Amino acid sequence: MIGTKFTKDDLACENDVQKRKRAADTFKRLSKIFPDAKIALNYDSPVQLAVAVILSAQCTDKKVNEVTASLFKKYKTVKHFASADQKIFEMEIKSTGFYRAKAKNIIAMAKLVESKFGGQFPKTMAEAVTLPGVARKSANVILGNAYGVVDGIAVDTHVMRISQRLGVTKFSDPVKIEKDLMKLFPKSWWFKFTYLIIEHGRNICEAKKPRCSICPLNNICPSAFNLPNWR
Repeated sequence: MIGTKFTKDDLACENDVQKRKRAADTFKRLSKIFPDAKIALNYDSPVQLAVAVILSAQCTDKKVNEVTASLFKKYKTVKHFASADQKIFEMEIKSTGFYRAKAKNIIAMAKLVESKFGGQFPKTMAEAVTLPGVARKSANVILGNAYGVVDGIAVDTHVMRISQRLGVTKFSDPVKIEKDLMKLFPKSWWFKFTYLIIEHGRNICEAKKPRCSICPLNNICPSAFNLPNWR
């Protein structure tokens, strides 16, 4: 099946071994196209990364980097964020959207890191997800980039959308999608996979108008053969 055109019926008959082969082919092809794929957020410490990740909810990485360029000159440590005045902080991050909730979560997160974890952002998934504003996806991003701790696959909107288009999951829930992906890829690929898919989603497999005609996956992606404008 790899490298050949197939239909939804073929996909329905695809067994686990074939799906893993197709997933591996996907990873290898995207690695060649985007060899330098990595996180786009700027930061100098684990807590700054955590703040940037929280700010990135419903906001572009470009906008977050614009905001944090000045924000991180003022707030450098956990203590700085924990002692921030919420009203002032809200205004400083306002352009990222949902600024009241984000400010509340960031300050609360920093206070808990300071009081419960000795001022160091925790290094385990179990501990990280207890922090305000840090769900499993965010924790995967923070732990992987700050500490090299890989406990799963970060499922953002790009990963969700493209995994569905590739037919490697039938779910829309991020946690269920993550479980499906973790079964398909060796653990050594989990961290890199997220950033390969994000680059692919930004440059080729766009949400509204995927560019299937130039996609490096167009002969192994079931969605490519079901789009009327595909050539």
